[in-house]
Order: sequence, then structure tokens, then C-alpha cells
Amino acid sequence: MKTHVKKGDEVQIIAGAHKGKKGTVLSVDAEKGKVVVQGGRTIKKATRRSEKNPDGGIFEQDGPVHISNVKKLG
Repeated sequence: MKTHVKKGDEVQIIAGAHKGKKGTVLSVDAEKGKVVVQGGRTIKKATRRSEKNPDGGIFEQDGPVHISNVKKLG
């Protein structure tokens, strides 16, 4: 499926709770219709202890936004 944005594009979120935020597209999932914008929708994720992360805890990461809610800049 063809999308109007691709990885590395500068976009602005035009709808929803995060309206007005700008950032760079980190990934695009065309089948699900989702894009991940850097700094666009920060979510908190709980992580268990592991070898990779011995302390575990709560981390912040960028969450997906629906592709229809972003506008390409420039």
C-alpha cells in the first residue's frame, strides 16, 4: 500500500491529543496504517528484568499515530 510519508520525513500531527507536535518519522507500517513520530506520542512501557536490562522498570518510548493524523511538512 502506498503512503504519503516515508521514514525520515518531517511531519506534523494534525489531529488527536498530540495535535500540533512536529517530528521525524521513525517507522511506517502501511498495512496497519500507523507511523511512529519522534517526540510525537510518548508512552510509558513497563519492562521486566532481563540480562539486557537488569534493573527493569518504566521507560518512555515513541508510540504509533494513525497515518491519516499526520501531515508532511515541506
